[in-house]
Amino acid sequence: MHSSRARIAGLAAVLTVATSFAAACGSAPTTGAETGASASAGGNSAATATSAADLGGFDKLVEAAKKEGQLNVIALPPDWANYGEIIKAFGDKYGIKINSENPDGSSSDEINAVKTRKGQDRAPDVLDVGTAFALSGSQEGLYAPYKVQTWDKIPEGQKDAAGTWYNDYGGYVSIGCDAKRIKTCPETFADLLKPEYKGKVAMNGNPTKSGSAFAGVYAAALANGGSFDDIQPGLDFFKKLKAAGNYNPVESTPATVQNGETSISIDWDYLNAGYTDQFAAKGVDWKVTVPSDGKYANFYAQAINKWAPHPAAARLWEEFIYSPEGQNLYLKGYARAVLLPAMQTDGTADAALVEKLPKVDGTPTFPTPDQVTKAKEVLASGWGAAVSG
Repeated sequence: MHSSRARIAGLAAVLTVATSFAAACGSAPTTGAETGASASAGGNSAATATSAADLGGFDKLVEAAKKEGQLNVIALPPDWANYGEIIKAFGDKYGIKINSENPDGSSSDEINAVKTRKGQDRAPDVLDVGTAFALSGSQEGLYAPYKVQTWDKIPEGQKDAAGTWYNDYGGYVSIGCDAKRIKTCPETFADLLKPEYKGKVAMNGNPTKSGSAFAGVYAAALANGGSFDDIQPGLDFFKKLKAAGNYNPVESTPATVQNGETSISIDWDYLNAGYTDQFAAKGVDWKVTVPSDGKYANFYAQAINKWAPHPAAARLWEEFIYSPEGQNLYLKGYARAVLLPAMQTDGTADAALVEKLPKVDGTPTFPTPDQVTKAKEVLASGWGAAVSG
């Protein structure tokens, strides 16, 4: 997952996170459960454990995960929400080898891997998907329920009651701009229609597959008289952008940003903010603005493959992700950690990292699952027509 990661974004339904936002191909068909690789000392299988307590406690979970010795992850680019450091930190801490596949994959790629590799030892153990896919995957029975030790600190509305998925980090739609190539950087969606931006406005993928691009169209809808119930104005906006010659169909990535191919990019603020640091020494003056006329915030979610080949390691990964250490590593990548409100209260949040989050005025609001599903359907049927020709 370099920042071209194509993932459908999801929902966050509560405003308890508002404070922090304002601050900021297979082998033998056997599963871990079938081989018994994840059995705990007490005889319980990690494949059916719904909490660390089911395995006799956290230490027993660590013991079982180390015995498995591996973890399969998918669609996690190292420069997305600081996943490179997160993966290394987990591997170093527990001595578990992480097999990272298809880092530029989409949420749909992740779900397809779960379905097509069922029973294979190279199936993904854990998923990091947009909530639209978290919801659909849960409804299809693809995920194993598991509640991490910090479960009660995850705000209501940010998790499935049964523990099949829970939000981990999020951000705002933003506009990134190379100030050395663009005389005056755009600050709003309305600005993007100006003639001086001809051929320069790109997104991080196709919105029917890309989480950030999906969010970009939603934000454009909000900026043009639409709502969470009506994403059509967002499609209409991109149709105008295309007609004006401003829309650039090239998928924005770190490489296209650095070489100037996508000098204006609509993307998550944590990715654009990361570019600012990443390319400062390479002569790219990357400016980031959260557009005042289209504020859209959302989250991604974690889930465990129901047939994970390394079920104990999968559960230990979730425990790490939702520990203060894991959540602060998200913050280091400019992503707004789901546990930030609770961590600010108990003093475990790194204040310096919180201070560096892109500043946004006002309170974020979020679409409901039904609104996300409807928007996804509208995009699937209308995006091609909006930007074709």
